[in-house]
Amino acid sequence: MKELVLSTHLILKNKVFNCDFDESWVDWAIDMIEAGFNSENLYTLAATSKPYNQLALQALTNKVLQDFNLSYANKPLVIKKYVYFIVTNAIYKTNSYFRALRQLKDICISLDYDDTYMPFYLLYFAKVELAEYDKQWYWDGADKTNIDQIITTQFAEWISRYEK
Repeated sequence: MKELVLSTHLILKNKVFNCDFDESWVDWAIDMIEAGFNSENLYTLAATSKPYNQLALQALTNKVLQDFNLSYANKPLVIKKYVYFIVTNAIYKTNSYFRALRQLKDICISLDYDDTYMPFYLLYFAKVELAEYDKQWYWDGADKTNIDQIITTQFAEWISRYEK
């Protein structure tokens, strides 16, 4: 069985949150084709260009997902896999921590401040505060000298807890 491309987690998350179609969907389709996946719907999606017809493309992506038995029905699992995708992409690149935390903070807010994702929310605002000030009140013990290490540790803990 072929390995799904990593951005599949982004696409499934976008379906869960009913996000508008953008270039990332086309990029995903192209990546899937390059990984050896084939279907008429996938080729149609990969060939899509602007302006995007949101209604038609949402229906097309549903067909593509069906072609490969990809389900987004289990919202908590889809979100956890997407967060795993974000965290694993960011963990060894401290320059991408802020971007990753911003995405994770937004997920936490979208899920009504779900406790599962609240540490990311708090770390995001701790990092924001420390970028401008010497103190922050979001994460106990975090300061400018250790915030990145705390984030690395939290990312590593997430990975160990939710490893595939």
